[in-house]
Amino acid sequence: MTVEPEVEKKEKRGKGGGLRESLFLLVCGVVVAMLLQAFVFQSFWIPSESMQNTLLVGDRVVVNKLHGDSERGDIVVFRGWNNEDTIKRVIAVGGDTVKCCDAKKRITVNGVPLEESSYLFSEDFPSGESFEKVVPQGRLWVMGDHRTASADSRAHEERLGEGSIPESDVIGRAVAIYWPFSRATVLSRPESFLKVR
Repeated sequence: MTVEPEVEKKEKRGKGGGLRESLFLLVCGVVVAMLLQAFVFQSFWIPSESMQNTLLVGDRVVVNKLHGDSERGDIVVFRGWNNEDTIKRVIAVGGDTVKCCDAKKRITVNGVPLEESSYLFSEDFPSGESFEKVVPQGRLWVMGDHRTASADSRAHEERLGEGSIPESDVIGRAVAIYWPFSRATVLSRPESFLKVR
């Protein structure tokens, strides 16, 4: 029978304990990351031109799933009309009257014209079609920033809600572009929407 010195026993226990601790921390990190993705933040890839130039094809955005109620000007990801994840800008919320267009060809919300030059695609215009809708309570009127390349609320007026989407279908609010790194930025609500009451 051999006897190991006390120092060697402690070293062996220490090495095994360090490995177990590292594995435990790794597992905890993975679990926390999965919980954050499931309940707080999620990443989405932009597949189309409908939100140019705010979002370009191939951009990756972080979406806050605990965003609360959507507000005018927010960029939201929602379960779209074809049951696919879709990203658009909220133009009007439940109870609002959204109209196109005034004498200066601007979209109005509750009679307030939106100054959209800060986000509207530079070679585009607010809308090629005229419309006037009262958005039902609990629903949102959404449009892409590249209006001529966006199948948004205007293209689905024959559906329930006359093109608006249920607030309950919103997955979350896009808060930042994180990839490509050269385009990384925080996505904020345009000032124009702050004037709407």
